[in-house]
Amino acid sequence: MNARDTRIAAAQLPLALRYPPDQRFDTYVDADDHVLPQLRALARAHAGALPLDALYLSGPAATGKTHLLLAACADAEACGRRAAYLPLTAATGMLRAALESFEHADLLALDGLEAIVGDRDDQIALFDAHNRARDAGRNLLYAGRAMPDALDLDLPDLRSRLAQCVRIALAPLDDIDRAEALRLRAQRRGLHLDEAAIDWLLRRVDRDMPNLTALLDRLDRESLAAQRRITVPFLRRVLG
Repeated sequence: MNARDTRIAAAQLPLALRYPPDQRFDTYVDADDHVLPQLRALARAHAGALPLDALYLSGPAATGKTHLLLAACADAEACGRRAAYLPLTAATGMLRAALESFEHADLLALDGLEAIVGDRDDQIALFDAHNRARDAGRNLLYAGRAMPDALDLDLPDLRSRLAQCVRIALAPLDDIDRAEALRLRAQRRGLHLDEAAIDWLLRRVDRDMPNLTALLDRLDRESLAAQRRITVPFLRRVLG
């Protein structure tokens, strides 16, 4: 399947399959309050409607960068805009072709900028795509583990373009925020987790959000099969 066919197939998928229901703005715990309003403004903007046309998220692993990119795409499409999400690790060495296949997108979310460090051709391709998108009035959303100035990019012009984006640094969740995120994701599934169950989980399992999400899926299946509420005794029986 070529890039065009892949794009068409993705466009035909239901929104929930393209952008997982857990990864929405209403399931993201925003420790800084200003993050979600700016992302919503970017996701919902019509071409040229706002001075905010490009935004760059930075932060270490498990700070919710991918969550926010997917949430922005889902929000944009819910408003009738065309959105596309591209993890750069999946397109290294062929980024120009991948980017050209997403030229239709009103919002293009590019995840993992560190993946193109050391690849000058990919950096040139991104520089060109960035310029075309801005000239066409399309919105760009980037995510990387470091701010543009701290990425070891070979192309100064690309570093300069990225540095012109509105930049937001994300911090890891603390235990209170992680518990709230877990509670929100459980509620979306129709699961009730009391405080004792949440505390038990956070003290005994890997606490990064992808792992916790997968664990909730398992607990949902197990509790349904056993017709049991998710309590600490139930967690002990299921998880050991």
